[in-house]
Amino acid sequence: QVQLVESGGGLVQAGGSLRLSCAASGRTLSIYKLGWFRQAPGKEREFVGDIMWSGGSTYYADSVKGRFTISRDNAENTSYLQMNSLRPADTAVYYCAAARGATGWRTNPIGADYWGPGTQVTVSS
Repeated sequence: QVQLVESGGGLVQAGGSLRLSCAASGRTLSIYKLGWFRQAPGKEREFVGDIMWSGGSTYYADSVKGRFTISRDNAENTSYLQMNSLRPADTAVYYCAAARGATGWRTNPIGADYWGPGTQVTVSS
């Protein structure tokens, strides 16, 4: 089992920045890829980006490309989501998720093996 806990959410004005953290514990050696997702009220959960746990390569949704950056610290078993130039449309609960193998979660979040409880990000206009 892998446990994930997000932190760092809060209220920020449009144009501001936040950095979210996702701390992993348990069988972290089983993590193949870690992803970030978000869910706004009344909307489906959507893919934000992901990072290969071993190699560190990243991939982003078009909606956040150039504004968000995902990184990881393997020694600390933590991933970070740096969010810059935030917009009110970025308001959502942000989740991290881990997959033990290849997954199609870029189009369907169901492919995750583990989920964190989420952290709220609110961007005011």
